[in-house]
Amino acid sequence: MRMRKVKWAVEYLGQSKKKAAHPENRRGSWHSDKKKLHVELGCGKGNYSLEMAKLYPDDLFIAVEKNESAAGIAAKKFDESECDNLVLIHGDAADLGQWFDLGEIDVLHLNFSDPWPKKRYAKRRLSSSGFLNVYRSLLSSDGEIQMKTDNGPLFEFSVVEFLNTGFVLSELSVDYRRDPHPEDSITEYEEKFIRLGQPIYRCVFKKGDYAK
Repeated sequence: MRMRKVKWAVEYLGQSKKKAAHPENRRGSWHSDKKKLHVELGCGKGNYSLEMAKLYPDDLFIAVEKNESAAGIAAKKFDESECDNLVLIHGDAADLGQWFDLGEIDVLHLNFSDPWPKKRYAKRRLSSSGFLNVYRSLLSSDGEIQMKTDNGPLFEFSVVEFLNTGFVLSELSVDYRRDPHPEDSITEYEEKFIRLGQPIYRCVFKKGDYAK
């Protein structure tokens, strides 16, 4: 469901200190003194990246969000936090290659992405082969993609796309939150689905040595 415009959030976005004004200018130099570079595509209101940044202060977390209102809400949370390892990019995932250099990203997070259920829109899914081929080029040699969703058909589609694109399966669960996972923060969507008793699907795929 499309988020309604939140005026204050849109206005706040322009003054946020955690928002990268020109992310393309930092291409190839994000790491600095941080161990790993994490990128979350479609961060929504930012809770996941914020909590993960607190859990892993030695890593850098970059949250990407296209929607202005959601990005503004996330920006305010990020600014109010004491985390110095958190950055927001307001932009479209299709521009990922403009912001990051080849082999620069260590972990890519896809959390509850838009399933685009109609077949004719399959190419818009963030786990479709077109996107996956771009991710491969931007991931480090031992880089990985971590994906979570509540949508069974999207999960099945994604696993097939990962395998067909040469990624190597590392982990897979069709009821991820059945067991506690303190190492992985719970997103806003997860909280809702857990309350409803719905399973959370999760997979982790490594980059592998595939050459198309």
